[in-house]
Amino acid sequence: MQIEQTSNPDRHVITVSGEVDLASSPQLDVAIISVLDSGAKAVAIDLSEVTFMDSSGLGVIVRGLKRCREADIDLDLVITNERVLKVFGITGLDQVIPIHSSISDI
Repeated sequence: MQIEQTSNPDRHVITVSGEVDLASSPQLDVAIISVLDSGAKAVAIDLSEVTFMDSSGLGVIVRGLKRCREADIDLDLVITNERVLKVFGITGLDQVIPIHSSISDI
């Protein structure tokens, strides 16, 4: 898994690629905490290049959502992979976290 972070005046973007699983999900958790600690007002996690996500990755996203809500920060996701989208649909997270097809849609 690879993580890149970028920011602009409106939003901080965490771009993730590869597999988000038990071994790699702690890196994503650290990235989310880092962004929130930096004072971001809105966060987007771009998962469009993620090829696989297991329950540990979902747990990190849910914890990130909780942290964002506690800090009154907007959280959006970008997901284009049908398999990853399906996981969010099965768990109902697609009803809780706004999901977009590209960063420009946010």
